[in-house]
Amino acid sequence: MKRREALAAMAAYLGPLRQHAEALYGAGRPNIKWCMSSFLWTSTMWQDTGTLPYTEMLDVIRDTGFDGFRFTGWPGVLNRIGMDLAQLEKELSKRNLRIATLSFSGAADDPSKHAEVEKSARAACEFLKRFGATEMVTFSPRRVNKVLEREHIRIACEFYNHLGDVCAEYGIRTGMHNHSQGQLIETQDEIELLLKLTDPKKFHWCPDTVHLYMANCDIIGLFKKHAHRLIFFDLVDAKYEYQKDEMRLPNGKVEKPGSHNGTFMLGNRDYGDGEVDLQGIMRILKQVKYKGWINIDHHYSRVSPRNSFERCMKYIREKMDPIYS
Repeated sequence: MKRREALAAMAAYLGPLRQHAEALYGAGRPNIKWCMSSFLWTSTMWQDTGTLPYTEMLDVIRDTGFDGFRFTGWPGVLNRIGMDLAQLEKELSKRNLRIATLSFSGAADDPSKHAEVEKSARAACEFLKRFGATEMVTFSPRRVNKVLEREHIRIACEFYNHLGDVCAEYGIRTGMHNHSQGQLIETQDEIELLLKLTDPKKFHWCPDTVHLYMANCDIIGLFKKHAHRLIFFDLVDAKYEYQKDEMRLPNGKVEKPGSHNGTFMLGNRDYGDGEVDLQGIMRILKQVKYKGWINIDHHYSRVSPRNSFERCMKYIREKMDPIYS
């Protein structure tokens, strides 16, 4: 082979590797790290029993150009991932991936449970610290009757300020993740009340745009007002679609027509297919100089996780990176 032909062959070989490396290391993104949630796999792709093909998920995250994932199902799922924490560290390292955060919840509105919740939070912080994560996403307790809501939120917020102090002992920050399917913090007025009653130096904001959308919140208005309290958030595109037909999920579960869970899953859309002002949110992040993780928390994929996240990453590179990265 002549030298010119050899160089051309080498260039052809290195080109795809360079593209993969740029995707893997988030080339040109000094402020934003992109992650996805493992919940898509644990909720719709994998069965509820048996050892999980966890490395297959890690391969998809790596191959589609993301930097890490939000660990869901903690702590119970640790018994099903087919490896100990040392091996998980090795699997992440070889793919240059990180655990960005984990999903944490507890009965913050029940004083009799506060000691138990704090103990669990400390264990979660130890786990996050081991993997180099600096944020913990907190979910609110179960929803109560509307007439009791204010008192339950007040009690929860007092605890959340304490929780912020607990997390700080480990170098971790925590904040609220709103949820539109039966949790205490769901609507715009509930989000506003929680942010009013919590100390911004101790407890932060980790919103989810698909849940904001389902709860008819003013998404852009909330981000404009409270973006300074962001430490992590789920940026999910959404478009309402009522579930008319039976849904058979890859893990064998079936959602009957008209279920709120099926309707919510259908409302999850790949970037650019929904009605959330994704680019508008990126402009707000640029204004406040946000630096941290953005998570895609898909609950359902119409084709496959790989297909959805490839499509989302294409949109990120073409539409969102030019605004703020």
